[in-house]
Amino acid sequence: MAIQVDNTNYNGEVLERILTVAATSNELVEKGLIMVIPGVNKKISIPRLKVGKMLQKRKENPTVEDSKGDFNWSEQVLEPHDFMAFTVFNPRSFEHIWRKWQSTGNLVFRNLPPEGQNALLDALSKQVQFELGDHYVNGEYADGTDDTKLMNGILTQAAKDKDCVIVDGAGETTMLGKLKKIRRAIPKAMRQNPNLRIIMGVDDFDTYDDELTAREAKNASETEVNRKRYKGITIETVAAWPDGVIVATLCSPDADGNFFAAVNLQNDESVIQIDKVGNASELYFFKLLMMADTNIAFGEEFIVMDTRATPKFTKKAAEAGKGEGNG
Repeated sequence: MAIQVDNTNYNGEVLERILTVAATSNELVEKGLIMVIPGVNKKISIPRLKVGKMLQKRKENPTVEDSKGDFNWSEQVLEPHDFMAFTVFNPRSFEHIWRKWQSTGNLVFRNLPPEGQNALLDALSKQVQFELGDHYVNGEYADGTDDTKLMNGILTQAAKDKDCVIVDGAGETTMLGKLKKIRRAIPKAMRQNPNLRIIMGVDDFDTYDDELTAREAKNASETEVNRKRYKGITIETVAAWPDGVIVATLCSPDADGNFFAAVNLQNDESVIQIDKVGNASELYFFKLLMMADTNIAFGEEFIVMDTRATPKFTKKAAEAGKGEGNG
């Protein structure tokens, strides 16, 4: 059963509210690092236009042969996949815990009081957001019944893009050394863009913070945290981001960033159906339906260093993805 009561020491008095385990939500969305496009039921394309160099010497009578430069049109695809959250519970599970949460009504039509339902809904919503945060970053989609393969995340899509700028981190043992290489690989046209961010995992930033603290007196002491910046570039930490992967790219909740997500409805993760499993059943269910997919717009604006034991961002992997779609 969905509600499990373990090690209860009920003696007549309990706290006024149910406590839930703290969980990090979908930070890409909450921190405004990704544009979420609602109302996508099938698929949508991210249009991309690249223009070649056009300036040339002046000619008195230019002809078609003198044409220089071109317009290259391409698209990245966002194709949301269906998935859901579904759990069954019995309102009577609370009856022996606390009078306030006891089911009301006669024995045939027992139901959990609204306050109890809201507590469970809040816990469910937090868990869904937490799991979505990981899928938005690391998710992989596959047909079949594998509940861990629900959608393609940002890193999965980017690893298939042959245009990603892959920075070699071999031999670099410090975060300062890695960030130095990352910054040098950022195209000069991007460096002054206000949307430029460096994204890393929490543990990687802790290592960076420790290195700064140990260097000089001008950095933060052991009682403070150093600013999340490197050479003027804001650093964003994401709990679901894998350690050993550092990315520099443009991030925005609007179309001027490089991360995109397509969903059915903007608030799908909070639209939850509650009902009895069957007319003759005492069981109730929570059901939530969603559709989502992610992608990046330009690989040229995705600068990545992958120093994991088994890196997914390699020159070889980028070449392998040359002929593949990113949907």
